[in-house]
Amino acid sequence: MPDTEKIKRGYLKEDFRFAHLKDQQNLQFEYHYHDFDKIIVFISGNVTYLIEGRAYRLEPWDILLVRNEEIHKPIIDPNEAYERIVIWVNPSFLQEHSSSDCDLLTCFRLAAEEGSNLLRPGPEMLQNVKSIISQLKDSWKSTGFGSRILCNALFIQLVVHINREMLGSKSRNKKDYVQYDERIAAILDYINSHLDGDLSIDSLASMFYMSKYNLMHKFKKQTGYSIHSYIQQKRLIMAHSLIKSGKPATEVCVECGFGDYSSFVRAFKKMFGLSPKKYYKSLR
Repeated sequence: MPDTEKIKRGYLKEDFRFAHLKDQQNLQFEYHYHDFDKIIVFISGNVTYLIEGRAYRLEPWDILLVRNEEIHKPIIDPNEAYERIVIWVNPSFLQEHSSSDCDLLTCFRLAAEEGSNLLRPGPEMLQNVKSIISQLKDSWKSTGFGSRILCNALFIQLVVHINREMLGSKSRNKKDYVQYDERIAAILDYINSHLDGDLSIDSLASMFYMSKYNLMHKFKKQTGYSIHSYIQQKRLIMAHSLIKSGKPATEVCVECGFGDYSSFVRAFKKMFGLSPKKYYKSLR
């Protein structure tokens, strides 16, 4: 099991954070996840983004939506400058600015449900995105009157456009944008929907009509993880979220598929540095 630094990257205390990044160096990332959501607007370079077993070959002005707790990493060609806009998003900020008929987190939910994290804007959407990002970049640097309120307004405007495009693009053939193994994708979906159940290699191989060797080999190739490590990490990520919400550790243990409480506590402490109870107390 990788250590915490290789699994979880960064913390976000603000409502959101904006950055325009451009670099040309040999950047190599481990697979990792965040507690926050992330919007990446790709501008230039030669980059393939891997998210939950799917590979997205990026084109200029593609928009990637990475939901919190999704395991991901970019593969970057060091021979070309990698330029992108990155917006780290605290989900609670978008929840606070949503309404009963306008859930601003819909775009992230659809990306996860449809297994398509990439949005390739049409001409009108692209024009709007470029204009808003230009204004947001200027406002982010500004210290003038109301600059933070203006940043918030521009960011919400961007998210509204992204949601409209996501909701309006359901019928498009998004498979053109992504490469993945359909059986491994189905297995990933099943695992993430049944973290409280029997996810042994034997049961998965039987359910998806694969030999254990073929299953383990393909899964590792597509995700970068062994099946055991992936399931363990996903269960712990889910447990982390439930502990933060205040659910008792004994209930979390069962809900996240850990058969033995002491094993759950050891695994949680190894990944997050504290036992579940001490971790919850540290948040208060």
